[in-house]
Amino acid sequence: MPKGSPELTNARRTEIMNACTELYETMNFKQITMKEIGSVTSFSRPTIYNYFQTKEEIFLALFEQEYELWNDDLQKICSENEMLTKEQLADLIAASLQKRALMLKILSVNLYDMEENSRLERLVSFKETFWKTVNSFTALMRKFCVQMDDARIEQLSLAFFAYMQGIYPYAYSTDYQKKAMEQAGMPCRKTDIYEMAKLYFINVFNI
Repeated sequence: MPKGSPELTNARRTEIMNACTELYETMNFKQITMKEIGSVTSFSRPTIYNYFQTKEEIFLALFEQEYELWNDDLQKICSENEMLTKEQLADLIAASLQKRALMLKILSVNLYDMEENSRLERLVSFKETFWKTVNSFTALMRKFCVQMDDARIEQLSLAFFAYMQGIYPYAYSTDYQKKAMEQAGMPCRKTDIYEMAKLYFINVFNI
């Protein structure tokens, strides 16, 4: 760990993560290198290694941050509502995911590489955040879907977190993918994250 105040450490980690996010808007995961990330930070590339050993660790930190933000929204839904219909609950969860496009993009494209090429302590930190979010999601189901038993809620949660991996590709098809679908005679239906998330609950809740 580099010497310096916790504030400086946090500020530099945030700058590195923001640089990675900026590059990820126009470049794919394989194209992004530590050199590229260093080129859009205010300090030298070797300094980055004081905070992250690989680009995968940077992405993992971004991923963890996104899950923290989503967890905050799930807990807010739970604490601010005494009663919700199934449709209202589906709307609120779908709306919370609509704000987490970066999380869903990383989830759908780079999860395996990111986890395999990060130090164990970094991965443990992420898994703790992920599990906290799963528990927040499960708490929502228990509070607002009282007719479901624990086994059913556990199945629903497991299936939804697996389903999430496919949301981003459907909501954000590239021009190249659209061209291929057109030539294959495959319809390219316009959708978004909210609609894809809501679709899951429409089927599960039968609404």
